[in-house]
Amino acid sequence: QVHVVESGGGLVQAGGSLRLTCAASGHTFSAYAMGWFRQAPGKEREFVAAIDWSGGSTYYADSVKGRFGISRESTKNTVSLQMNSLKPEDTAVYSCAAGRPWNTDDHYRHGGYNYWGQGTQVTISS
Repeated sequence: QVHVVESGGGLVQAGGSLRLTCAASGHTFSAYAMGWFRQAPGKEREFVAAIDWSGGSTYYADSVKGRFGISRESTKNTVSLQMNSLKPEDTAVYSCAAGRPWNTDDHYRHGGYNYWGQGTQVTISS
């Protein structure tokens, strides 16, 4: 069992930056891949970014590539999502997830993750 809690959401202007943090506890953090997903009102949940169990591989949605960066700090059991050059369309509830994806493709799918946080609101004003 893994418990994850997100923090760092808020309201920023377009072009600004935010850093989201996910704190994990309950089991061996280093054994799990970590992912970030988001869901905007009236839309389906979508993949944002993920990092594999070792931290050696990262994965990004095309819409955030070059603007967002995911990293993990195993000594602190945390994973962070640095979001730069934010756009109004980035507005959503961002959720952190932990899991053991079977393959590369599974890192992009919400089905590849077993444990989810409650989410944190990110709002970008134009």
